[in-house]
Amino acid sequence: MQEFVDAGFAGMQMRVHDQRGDWVGSAGVRKLGHSARPPTNGRFWIGSTTKTFTATLVLQLVAEGRIGLDEPVADHLPELGLDRRITVRMMLQHTSGLFNYTGDYNPDGTYVPGIPATGNEWLDNRFHTYQPEELVRLALSKPAKFEPGTGWSYANTNYTLARLLIEKVTGRSYAEEMQRRILRPLGMRGTMVPGNRTQLPGPHAHGYYRYQDAGQWKVVDITRQNLSLLAGVGDMISTTEDLQTFISALMGGKLLPAPLLAEMRKPDPRSDSIFGRYGLGLFVQDLGPDCGIVLNHNGSPPHGFGAAMYSSPDGSKTLTASVNYVDHAARSLGKELPKLQDKLVKEVFCGGQAGAAEEAEPTQ
Repeated sequence: MQEFVDAGFAGMQMRVHDQRGDWVGSAGVRKLGHSARPPTNGRFWIGSTTKTFTATLVLQLVAEGRIGLDEPVADHLPELGLDRRITVRMMLQHTSGLFNYTGDYNPDGTYVPGIPATGNEWLDNRFHTYQPEELVRLALSKPAKFEPGTGWSYANTNYTLARLLIEKVTGRSYAEEMQRRILRPLGMRGTMVPGNRTQLPGPHAHGYYRYQDAGQWKVVDITRQNLSLLAGVGDMISTTEDLQTFISALMGGKLLPAPLLAEMRKPDPRSDSIFGRYGLGLFVQDLGPDCGIVLNHNGSPPHGFGAAMYSSPDGSKTLTASVNYVDHAARSLGKELPKLQDKLVKEVFCGGQAGAAEEAEPTQ
């Protein structure tokens, strides 16, 4: 944890769970100009770690026979005019080809802007409320990246679409279904779907954004932000304890039947990234013969916070963490995360064999 702080992150809180119980700790500061460390069970924005929760809800509906994993999403959401070849599986696996509404790259490398999710333009609009359908319709107004099922491209659109699917099939709000199916049964009282609520409740660390104004550098506290921009994608609030409870229950078979958990953990070979290959709402990462497989989904809301959630395949060993820091448009500090996380994960899951991580270079 101290290495994260030495690299420039303001603070970090972490929880490791194994057969001996829980180890919790924090380093750095919860707020600039103060000496107090981040609370060891403080609330934080979990960013794209939300996607694992969303995928779990969809797969529970598959288990109940209310959705078919390989049926067209358009069967349930005809009003959107989706390509009928896009299946529920493609949506969860990021193989739909849908444009990423927060901006995307063409095959030739040119950037196609969407709704700004980073930088100064995001800063100016960080309290704006977006509707999920509005986000999906924006994506559908852009050309698809590829034919459904023929490629892999991580796109927030897939999981906002999944949120709309959950609401259409159940007749309840996404937040209600999250409470009913996951949060309440597991006793996850520190976790919530905030909607357009901007405040982190209870004890928490602070995130910041640095920008230039009339030639002067300024730092603004962005702990309060409206993450309706990432509906079903990256808008949840949680704690390291609750993330540990969730991923351990999921991997332990308490939330999904075995065949669907196996589908969730079946990676698409085209999805190679620094965090592994993507299944259905999870990255599957092979740490090598001495360490084995870990399942993970990390996250970062637009700026200021980062979340990590890792588990062994049986849920018996987990690592959950959050960092808070001073971010800026280029997100240069965020680019340090993969190297530091790799070393940390190997320390926890490989019995301290972290030396090789120091040489690791991110692939994307």
